[in-house]
Amino acid sequence: MNYCMQEVYEVHPAAGGNCYMQSADYCTYIEENQGYSSCDAQVLHGNNIYMEQAWAVNQPYTCSYPGNVFKSEYSDMDMALNQYNQPEYFTEEKPTFSQVQSPSYSQKKGYIPSYLDKDELCVVCGDKATGYHYRCITCEGCKGFFRRTIQKNLHPTYSCKYEGKCVIDKVTRNQCQECRFKKCIFVGMATDLVLDDSKRLAKRKLIEENREKRRREELQKTIGHKPEPTDEEWELIKIVTEAHVATNAQGSHWKQKRKFLPEDIGQAPIVNAPEGGKVDLEAFSQFTKIITPAITRVVDFAKKLPMFCELPCEDQIILLKGCCMEIMSLRAAVRYDPESETLTLNGEMAVTRGQLKNGGLGVVSDAIFDLGMSLSSFNLDDTEVALLQAVLLMSSDRPGLVCVERIEKCQEGFLLAFEHYINYRKHHVSHFWPKLLMKVTDLRMIGACHASRFLHMKVECPTELFPPLFLEVFED
Repeated sequence: MNYCMQEVYEVHPAAGGNCYMQSADYCTYIEENQGYSSCDAQVLHGNNIYMEQAWAVNQPYTCSYPGNVFKSEYSDMDMALNQYNQPEYFTEEKPTFSQVQSPSYSQKKGYIPSYLDKDELCVVCGDKATGYHYRCITCEGCKGFFRRTIQKNLHPTYSCKYEGKCVIDKVTRNQCQECRFKKCIFVGMATDLVLDDSKRLAKRKLIEENREKRRREELQKTIGHKPEPTDEEWELIKIVTEAHVATNAQGSHWKQKRKFLPEDIGQAPIVNAPEGGKVDLEAFSQFTKIITPAITRVVDFAKKLPMFCELPCEDQIILLKGCCMEIMSLRAAVRYDPESETLTLNGEMAVTRGQLKNGGLGVVSDAIFDLGMSLSSFNLDDTEVALLQAVLLMSSDRPGLVCVERIEKCQEGFLLAFEHYINYRKHHVSHFWPKLLMKVTDLRMIGACHASRFLHMKVECPTELFPPLFLEVFED
């Protein structure tokens, strides 16, 4: 067996046996199964001068006897060290070969806190230190030993067979619990820092709360650093917003200028008809009075966007016919009034859910009212409504389009500017942007449902009640 260390102890006659003095270049070789036959166990642990040297803080410690067997005056036979003064609790688990080979084990063993030097040693046993534990820099083994000793009040049960003078190092630390505990106290480990179960759970809870708080702060920082519109995007946003404001009836004064549809029109359910199955012609005629100017405003909005005007005329018509009901529904939904439970159509006519349903829209009215109730919590401004309209207008999946890639690129430009504007607005609704995008899907569904409902209205209502522009837009 090769015992070769940086600092070992040389044979010294004053000790009366085989003790070692410090020698930086000294190596000693001992044959396998050879013990210190000439070494008396009491003398080995009995020289105070060398013991004081071994107990010094940050001193590398070496075993006073080899790791296989030894002879002492207390026994006439060889005694294995692992059978000597080794309580079953505190035996340190050795990793299996497969555990040592695993990446997770090597990462765990290789972790060094930033405040430690790379090769800093445990002040108790001289093993590699893992951190600052109970006011001292120690290894995981000594930290756990000290914690368990205090928590379970085990130190009164410890006893040393060598008058409390054992040398404690990483080889011998498990062979004398009393001397190991005394060494922990001697180097300054604080018993008052060891927590009982309740305090430990409270501390763990506090640590988790702090971690969660830090995660939230990091998330807020991430959100705070999301990109905002570029100069080019601001120019695009300005064009779209101005187009919407110029074509949005009554603007921000719609509440003061709206007129409620009389309660006796379209309010009562139609007798002997399934829900939304029949059309109240009086209510329908009222709605047709405002449908033409509402459609005209959507067309005017589109014509104020340069990228739309640059498209072929055929594509412009397809895009307008596809998005018209969606944009009109959006403009009505953002004017939902929770107090009166009404929507204001074209900025002038306030209607209830029942009136809109019986006036021809049927179940489509429920979808528009539900959208209005949902959007009321979003607190959208004119720019956000305008950008939503632009995204709906430039939908490249409308059947029959020629310049699909060009339209898709325009929509992507609107979406990117829209997202950056949302970042700029800093809404306090969680996941605001994805939730708002879902409203585009809802509006597309409303448009599809209305196309089906339009066929039903043509059957139920006289042709003369339909304005020409209404038929031109919604007929295939």
